[in-house]
Amino acid sequence: MSGLVSSHLPTRSIQLPLFSETTDDVDFFVRESARARSLSIKIHADGQVEVVAPRRTSPYEVQTFVTRHREWIAKTSAELKSRFPKQDRSLPERIDLAALRESWPVEYETSPARPWRARERGACLSLCGDNSRPAGAYDQLRRWLARRARRHLVPWLQELSAETGLVYESTQIRGQRTRWGSYSSSGTVSLNYCLLFLAPEIVRYLLIHELCHTAHMNHSKRYWKLVERHEPEYRVLDRRLTDAWVDVPGWVFAEK
Repeated sequence: MSGLVSSHLPTRSIQLPLFSETTDDVDFFVRESARARSLSIKIHADGQVEVVAPRRTSPYEVQTFVTRHREWIAKTSAELKSRFPKQDRSLPERIDLAALRESWPVEYETSPARPWRARERGACLSLCGDNSRPAGAYDQLRRWLARRARRHLVPWLQELSAETGLVYESTQIRGQRTRWGSYSSSGTVSLNYCLLFLAPEIVRYLLIHELCHTAHMNHSKRYWKLVERHEPEYRVLDRRLTDAWVDVPGWVFAEK
């Protein structure tokens, strides 16, 4: 059985879920993994139940597996609810980006029948749009986060690549609920813009973690020795990263 919360999932896994299902009152989604040799269950900080399945696993096998472990799922879900209380999902008045040591006041201006737009005005973030359609405001905030992430996380990754000698091909910025980053066999490092809410030392560790996958596409002993060479405190930082979803504001995944 896997750990309680997944912070960074296997790098060669297929991103799209096979299917979503409900079994014995357990809502879950299934992700097929090229590296998985057996079924496993991951329960994420937002309460999502993920079943990781080897390729060509049948829906019946998955449902049977979930049924067998429904008590563990219920117990673990309850523990996570106590560790990660439900967060406020209303539009923010201020956005604190710990990774960049930035704090942005947010101003809203109502403009009926106009799509939402976000603009930086000095040290303030200004949003203007139709107040009757708040989904557009949330979308603009996420787009702004993605732009900040590309502006800052990509150069940071490039610097660490030059420092460590670990080379990758390209970078992708995404906004996912279940992983902080990943590395693909094609040489692409994917980074979650939610990293902007984490402490700088944790973000640096995640970048090192993904760069080390350029040498080892697994989590073998050789892989972790390489991680340790570039980040001796990786064990402590990895534990902090696992619990760091609580630092991501609720509005990031609201109205999505």
